[in-house]
Amino acid sequence: MTVLTISREFGAGGRTLGKMVANKMGYTLVDENIVQMVAERARVSDNWVRSIEKEAGGSLLKFINYCVSQKYVNRILDGSKGDINENIYINLLQEIITELAEEGNCVIVGRGGQYILRDYPAAFHVLMVAEYEDRVRFMMENYKFNREKAQNTIRVHGRRRRTLYRKFGKEDYNHPGLYHLVLNMSKLSMEKATDIACGLLSS
Repeated sequence: MTVLTISREFGAGGRTLGKMVANKMGYTLVDENIVQMVAERARVSDNWVRSIEKEAGGSLLKFINYCVSQKYVNRILDGSKGDINENIYINLLQEIITELAEEGNCVIVGRGGQYILRDYPAAFHVLMVAEYEDRVRFMMENYKFNREKAQNTIRVHGRRRRTLYRKFGKEDYNHPGLYHLVLNMSKLSMEKATDIACGLLSS
């Protein structure tokens, strides 16, 4: 009953590796579907959770967290009975990821899994890195982006990753000491990386 968390520089192929490992091991993949899990727990819409992720640390969330009345928040939640802000979002992530780990046999992509499960004995943590040009090429080849869109996507998601980890009070997210394994995707094929990660889970 093991768990693999995958942290990555955006464009290094974290989602692709997660799918390949999950398929090979027969594990559950936890990626974008965690948005729905958080939304259901908070009793808000998926789109509201995505806005929390998109604006983490930004002016919109500061506005909501500190300046807006509860009445107004309820109105922009379209009548929902629930509520969410950055602190609720982080707490729910910790709660849900811990529960998933207890169920076992899952691959969790992103969202601070390496911090939340840092002391969980059955969790293995992988960091994926790659040269910038290789990440741009990966986005262009796998998502059919033009170069400008690939570069912009890497920039935007890199910023979101940094702001999310700041909400965990962390700045060391690329430090190799946090991980059991660092995969340099500029030097490895996705197939080889999958074999290595599956070997880690099977050890």
